[in-house]
Amino acid sequence: MIKITQVHYLQEKVLRLYFSDHSYGDYDLQPLIAKQTELVLPLADEQYFKQFFLELGALCWRNGLELSPGNIHKKLAEQNQLHYETKVA
Repeated sequence: MIKITQVHYLQEKVLRLYFSDHSYGDYDLQPLIAKQTELVLPLADEQYFKQFFLELGALCWRNGLELSPGNIHKKLAEQNQLHYETKVA
């Protein structure tokens, strides 16, 4: 089961996510926010957006929004946006 191990804010609506399989990718949440569902509407506010946190490996916000790490990982892989950390000997 894939989990998000770290998350860093990069720029407006884009987060760099690090996964438990040593991969990482930049995830743009603007397409999700554009759907304007009740749970994602607060993310349009940049200050609120920056209040993300990880809970049990999932990307979360305090309003109860929880994004599946497996689904994000899959989307990034399908878009060729998933990279793997190289280990230095």
